[in-house]
Amino acid sequence: MDIKPTLIIRNGTIVDGTGAVPYVGDISIVEGIISEVGTVSSNSEQEIDAKGLLVTPGFVDIHTHYDGQVTWSQQIASSSQMGVTTVVMGNCGIGFAPCLPEHREVMMKLMEGVEDIPGIVLEEGLPWTWQSFPEYMDVLEARRFDLDVAAQLGHAPLRIHVMGDRGANHEVAQVDDLEKMAQIAAEAVEAGALGFTTSRTILHRSSDGKQTPSLGAAESELTAIAMGLHKAGKGVLQLVTDFDDVDEEFAMLRRIAETSGRPLSLTLLQHEHLPDRWRRVMDHMHAAVDAGVVMKAQVGARPVALIFSFALTLSPFSQLPGYEAIAHLPLPEKLARLRDPDTRRQILSERHQTPMLTRRFANFDNLYLLQDPPNYEPSPDQCISSLAKQAGQDPYSFAYDYLIAGDGQAMLYRPLYNYVEQDLEVVREMLTDRDTVPGLSDGGAHYGFICDASFPTYLLTHWARDRTRGEKLPLADLVKWQTQDTAAVVGLHDRGVLKPGYKADINLIDFDNLKLRAPAIVRDLPAGGRRLSQQADGYRATIVSGVVTYLDGKPTGAYPGKLVRGAQTAPA
Repeated sequence: MDIKPTLIIRNGTIVDGTGAVPYVGDISIVEGIISEVGTVSSNSEQEIDAKGLLVTPGFVDIHTHYDGQVTWSQQIASSSQMGVTTVVMGNCGIGFAPCLPEHREVMMKLMEGVEDIPGIVLEEGLPWTWQSFPEYMDVLEARRFDLDVAAQLGHAPLRIHVMGDRGANHEVAQVDDLEKMAQIAAEAVEAGALGFTTSRTILHRSSDGKQTPSLGAAESELTAIAMGLHKAGKGVLQLVTDFDDVDEEFAMLRRIAETSGRPLSLTLLQHEHLPDRWRRVMDHMHAAVDAGVVMKAQVGARPVALIFSFALTLSPFSQLPGYEAIAHLPLPEKLARLRDPDTRRQILSERHQTPMLTRRFANFDNLYLLQDPPNYEPSPDQCISSLAKQAGQDPYSFAYDYLIAGDGQAMLYRPLYNYVEQDLEVVREMLTDRDTVPGLSDGGAHYGFICDASFPTYLLTHWARDRTRGEKLPLADLVKWQTQDTAAVVGLHDRGVLKPGYKADINLIDFDNLKLRAPAIVRDLPAGGRRLSQQADGYRATIVSGVVTYLDGKPTGAYPGKLVRGAQTAPA
């Protein structure tokens, strides 16, 4: 007996996630699974007319940090507002499990420092009703969300759980430490972790200034953990590293992937001071993939950028003594002080003490106004240096006056990576490489200075429709990269494609009117914590497991999303 569809989408332009040419058709859904695609003759009590709309798979974002947010919120914003229907968290070696009570403060300080999540938010928000990783998964299993969530085991909590202070202080893991870490890693993937992640960058520090515990971990330690996954026969590897010595570092990563047989993905960025290093990384990756090693690089859809504002964590005057003396004040009081002529004169008289600080905070040649709608590929003549010259001001005073105007919510855009040439040609080259996938949105993190959860939306709007400063990219390819391809990297083969048998995670998009709004500051975190939020116009509906979660950008109040335990097989 035929089962009546629970939802039918009719007359939409289907971009099915495989890279195939879009076509007009219908989709029927039965109990959260796509049952028919093409011409659907049956009827349903719930039908949506998608004429004139794109119908795509829900986006799969494999690089987020919602590890804390999923314990206190059902809305996984801003990702769920951007057509994302599955997020993978626990990246870069950071997380909250396993964690003994005596290690909680260390882990909160690490998340506060690395991912800019205020300590007070974590102290009030985290329930800490777990200690082991399987217990953390059980807590998430009992919750429901507006999208699906998948977790990974972070190296930092694993190392501190096993080694305590020795792990935090970067001591070499001993044989029994390695055995315990491998055992816990195997237990984690058996409990449903998608894999293991680590960080090898000096940029990752806790809020007390200590470097991440995983920095400099020996190859023997990484291999032992990877072999824990090998023993379990499941799980992927993910990392971020500085690649100070590209040849040596990549050779080590290749050995680990080859020895363990586990797939590996890594963060790929273009650095301002070493603009061609990423190409050397990809040369090594191409050779490894050609030799049969399963590897991918995760790349951004636009520059990874800092957002400066007097209302946020950073400004062009961060690390200057005059500004730091008042940076901690509540915004109204801070603005009053900043408007004082003596304070203004003092701050504008100061300069950063190192080239690195000047390059990061006061590079006015690569700093831009962030307005509504935001322009993420600005031209050199739109930089603060050029605008200041036109106004007859020096760049410091121009930026100061712009940020202090009005209610102090004005923002500046500082592309930190992938914008050396001040256009997005490098990003296009990265995106179109055979061995990359879109990633690095960092949703759920960097609440006060990065807002990149909108990467999946920008991937479509800018690269398929809006770009004027270079080549555009085919829409069908872009959708495939952000759905089927990202899902495959972490083993989620049951989603990302609009075909019978696949999970009914779907977007209905008014593509002509799909548009990002400027980031805005909201206070919806525990303890009234602040975060950057971003909205988009044009998502007519987002559907998770056959249930509509958003209509015209507004939540429906439905929470069909749940924890995804482990890799998922493709339908027959």
